[in-house]
Amino acid sequence: MPIYEFECRKCGEMVMVTLSISEYEKKRRKCPKCGSVKLERIITSVEVKTSRKS
Repeated sequence: MPIYEFECRKCGEMVMVTLSISEYEKKRRKCPKCGSVKLERIITSVEVKTSRKS
């Protein structure tokens, strides 16, 4: 499952959440520190593993 990173626009807290794609589209997340729903997604690097050698 993907790990999404968010930053709270109210208090600046960084939040990492593991969600399926369908959960990500449906759910509203709250900051665990201040309870605000003003979370902005942060785009980060991705690691991909394959079964074949390139």
